[in-house]
Formats: sequence, structure tokens, C-alpha cells
Amino acid sequence: MKIRFTKMHGLGNDFVVIDGIHQSVTLDPETVRRLADRHFGVGCDQVLLVEPPSRPDVDFQYRIFNADGSEVAQCGNGARCFARFVRERGLIDRDRIRVATRAGALVLELVGDQVRVDMGVPRFDPASIPLAVHEEMPEYQVAVAGRSWIFSAVSLGNPHAVIQVEDVDTAPVAEVGGALQAHPLFPAQVNVGFMEVVSSREIRLRVFERGSRETLACGSGACAAAVVGMDQGFLRSPVTVTLPGGVLTVRWEGRGKPVYLTGPAEFVFEGEIEL
Repeated sequence: MKIRFTKMHGLGNDFVVIDGIHQSVTLDPETVRRLADRHFGVGCDQVLLVEPPSRPDVDFQYRIFNADGSEVAQCGNGARCFARFVRERGLIDRDRIRVATRAGALVLELVGDQVRVDMGVPRFDPASIPLAVHEEMPEYQVAVAGRSWIFSAVSLGNPHAVIQVEDVDTAPVAEVGGALQAHPLFPAQVNVGFMEVVSSREIRLRVFERGSRETLACGSGACAAAVVGMDQGFLRSPVTVTLPGGVLTVRWEGRGKPVYLTGPAEFVFEGEIEL
């Protein structure tokens, strides 16, 4: 089949965005892997599919596929690209957009040249992450890559482990991230964030994403790291998160409240590919 697509990125976290409303698209894992391949396909961290609404209280269905072909529930950078895509391609004429995902409904809002995403309410209970422990704790311990590591865990619709480090530039992101991603503690695998605290309102972050390895930016990972810091009292809202690809802002009022992610989303090019 021949597919029309748009290449976009949010701080270098790049996406192939596909309009599944005006063309018939079937995305199986093999097709996604071919699209995501940087040598023989378009190349991306994730493929985003825009579909008609599945229920009356949303404007669209938002589906997210990692480069390895797996479908996931949440992607904050992708959500911002999704919002700009549907607005600027004329699929909707409002700046406030409600979309259904596997993690629930998200509210996306275009604010000038930025997009603000209601990422939902963070969940800390192990069963919701999921994390294979019996009780919730602020920190957990695991032995991987030849030493013991302390991490915190939270779900933003997808599982996150957050490790505080002194310097993100020298953090063993690939080695420890890869080992934790496949660890039995995480039945659904996990995104692993390495967080350096700069001040009470600023952190630096690198993220090893399940299904994609390290990316230049991870929106839900930025939220997870900031939320962990705010929940434990060493960060205060709003938190500026500097990733290799750029800067995001996270706001959160505390447990039981939604977390808001604000940042840019950019168009790169459009094309058509035979699959």
C-alpha cells in the first residue's frame, strides 16, 4: 500500500504522523518497523496515527507505535505534534483538542507556538505502573550492570523509572537503561530517566525509552522525573526540564491532580511511501 505521511519532531524526538481519516491505513508491527527504519524507511522514534473518534466525547483517536512495532499508550512529545498536525492540516478548527488514547483521554491545547498537554494524573501504586513489588515506596533498589541502583517509579499512562545522578552527561544510560527495561521488576518493560537536579525548579534529563532506546527528548519521561522530584519535595512547580533535544516545562499541583507538559512541535517534511 502507498501511505502519505508527515515527518515531525518535538525537541528531536521524531515522528512519522499519518492521517488515518482521509486514507485507509493498516499498521501492523512489520509495517511500523519498515516506516521507522532510518536506512530503508522514513526513520523515526515513533509512528503516530490519527483516527476518527472512537467515542462521542473526543475529537480523535490517537495511536502511538514505537520503532520496534509495539503499540504504547502515551507519548507527550507525540501528543504535541499530533495537536499541531490536526490543527494545521484542517482536521479541526479549534485550539483545544480532546483525544482518546490507550491511557485514557488527553486534552491538547495550542498556545502560541507551543502546545500544552494535560498528561493525566500520575499514578504511584505498583499495580498501576506496573512494578512487581508488594507495596508503594518513594524509592526502590535493584542490582543491574554490576552495581545497586536506587530508582523511583510512576505511571504517566506508561511506566517510568527515575534515577537521580550527579551528571547526566556521564550517566550509563544505554547500559543501565537497557538492563532495567528488561528486568522482571517491570512486567510491561519501562522507560528509564536519568535526572540531574540543577535547582529546585530545573533538572537535566536523559531517557532510555522502551522500544526506541535513548531519544533526544521524552515528554512523558520529563513529566515522570519532575513529578517524582515534586512529590518527594526537592523540586517545585513549574519545573524546567532540559533534555538533549531542548527544553520542556512541567506543572503539577500534587497527588490526584493532572500534570501539564508544555513545549514545541515542528514540521519537517511530507512524503509518500510504498509499503
